[in-house]
Amino acid sequence: MQRVTEPELMDEPSQAEAYAAADFAEAHERIVEHFAVCFPGIEIAGHVLDLGCGPGDISFRFATRFPGASVTGVDGSAAMIELARKRQSRETGTGDRVRFIEALIPDAFLPAGPYAAIISNSLLHHLHRPAVLWETIAAYASAGTRIYVADLRRPPTTAVARQMVESYAAGEPEVLRRDFYHSLCAAFEPREVEAQLEAAGLPELAVAVISDRHQVVHGVKH
Repeated sequence: MQRVTEPELMDEPSQAEAYAAADFAEAHERIVEHFAVCFPGIEIAGHVLDLGCGPGDISFRFATRFPGASVTGVDGSAAMIELARKRQSRETGTGDRVRFIEALIPDAFLPAGPYAAIISNSLLHHLHRPAVLWETIAAYASAGTRIYVADLRRPPTTAVARQMVESYAAGEPEVLRRDFYHSLCAAFEPREVEAQLEAAGLPELAVAVISDRHQVVHGVKH
């Protein structure tokens, strides 16, 4: 099926709160652990940039997994950043190593780095112009920066997308079920992501399909 874009920002408070309240613990922990698998033997120390951080769960998990890292989470949704900062005030183990910035890429003025890693989860499919993610990564990564971008991949048909919603989100609130379906329809196929990377001048990054609905882009900036 052809890609159908969705709103770039999850900026409705009810939408952000539903997302923050959902149980993504297992999925988000897998992302952090898969980062470690992609870069074996590396203990990330230094600054990390989390693009499209939402309410901050992965930012906090990354800081927990890598105690030498400080994480800057960036999101364009004021509602998401507010939830992330509220959680930050309650975090005792990582709160002083995680901070959040409300900003839209690629025009945001972010801390210059250097960054030991740039990570992102579920941002790419929201972007009407996906090049802005790769432009931002290219601008803020330096030689040796570990890059890890996880996202959905588009199913072949709307029927398959609806079946995935029933399989993986049957018990979730309607707002999450609706957003999941729209996100699947807005996601990219791996070949499209490969073309984006070629256009952005990031040949060192590889695309890997990791499930029936997920793909990962990873590599080390040259």
